[in-house]
Amino acid sequence: MKLAEALQERADLNRKIDELNRRIANNILVQEGEKPSEDPKALMKELDGCIARLEELMARINLTNAKTRAAGMTLTEIIARKDALQVKLSAYRDAVHAASMSTSRARGTEIRIKPLLKAAELQKEADKAAQEVRRLDNLLQETNWKTELK
Repeated sequence: MKLAEALQERADLNRKIDELNRRIANNILVQEGEKPSEDPKALMKELDGCIARLEELMARINLTNAKTRAAGMTLTEIIARKDALQVKLSAYRDAVHAASMSTSRARGTEIRIKPLLKAAELQKEADKAAQEVRRLDNLLQETNWKTELK
């Protein structure tokens, strides 16, 4: 199994677990004398199986990410770098928005508000971060499809 396939299965399992949680909640209580539309015990058993498979996949994915290298870094390092860059990108985009806001004055004697950082410079940094995020994401995707799950 390729790493990318394991990642897809992990995502599917997470969705299935969420769905099972909702179905269990909808069927765990019934009015006396009534029957639930689904057996909550069977749903719990299915949930346990999904969680066990998820645990196995997560361990294997993490092991694979820690042992697989691309562009001189492990996949774990690449993921951490990408995540950190996404935080930076979000912060810089917020700063660009704040620096771009204009305040209007009714009279020339009112206090003038001006940005201390230039929106254009912040935007250049945000663009660089976005470009690096895309590059790392492409590297991860390519590597995920080439790498066998450990």
